[in-house]
Amino acid sequence: MRYGAHLPLIDFEDQGWQPRALASYAAAARHLGYACVTANDHLVFQRPWLDGLVALAAVVEASGDLELATSVALPVVRGPVALAKAAAALDVVSGGRLVLGVGPGSSAHDYEAAGVPFGERWPRFEESIQVLRACLTDGAPFEGRFYAGGPPLRPRPPRVDGPPIWVASWGSDAGLRRVARLGDGWVASAYNTTPARIVDARAKLAAALERDGRSLDRFPCALATMWTYVTDDSRARDTRLAELAAMLNRPVEQLSGRVLVGPAESCAALVRRYAEAGVDRMFIWPLADAEVQLARFMRDVVPLV
Repeated sequence: MRYGAHLPLIDFEDQGWQPRALASYAAAARHLGYACVTANDHLVFQRPWLDGLVALAAVVEASGDLELATSVALPVVRGPVALAKAAAALDVVSGGRLVLGVGPGSSAHDYEAAGVPFGERWPRFEESIQVLRACLTDGAPFEGRFYAGGPPLRPRPPRVDGPPIWVASWGSDAGLRRVARLGDGWVASAYNTTPARIVDARAKLAAALERDGRSLDRFPCALATMWTYVTDDSRARDTRLAELAAMLNRPVEQLSGRVLVGPAESCAALVRRYAEAGVDRMFIWPLADAEVQLARFMRDVVPLV
């Protein structure tokens, strides 16, 4: 299992975002042994939300040789050509460290803000991935129902095939077929799945990949947005879970046991179940005390996995 540190895009503690804080967080992740720093994507949200691509660009230097992953970016909301241009630039300035995770997004508010019909998100998403590939490689321009074009962009990404594109899905049959057909990896959502569901989904994904002559063994499986707060204090645990449930509009009971909030032993047990299910990358997102939690996860949880 490789671990990623999600950048603090939400201001949980109302302390504001400072470049020094983002750089310090990324440097801490590097020194602690994380494999990547990650950022996801919203235009609008219940809480102030820092732009993920800009945040990743802000930590290019401090992150050293860590991968920079979007987990995930929204090509339909942003526009696939515009996203490709930003992704190419980020890959160039980072020396080819970008992993471009993409998803359709589940919030109608983002689509309303972008002026895109929410009901068209699935066919638009499929086309947008193909536009991204056309823009980021020397492939032929894509012609579809919603998008036409996708010329190769300059400057080119350092890798001939461009950055790997990992496709998000919560695990539906249609979503997994899309992942296998269009992706270089799968991004699952931590609080929208379970280890048992991952086992079932990976079996379906393996079958879909085999039909295309590919193998699951060479296909990354990442678990994104794993909210994290390691604590032995039951009151602190309950407070963090209640705050998270309110923000996500989910029952506390649904989140408890699906996120890494609580004692190190229970957190490690959940990570271990996901590792046994076939997840090979997990992106944690501290709910507070960000750098302290990065360290505590590596010190107290990982050795127990």
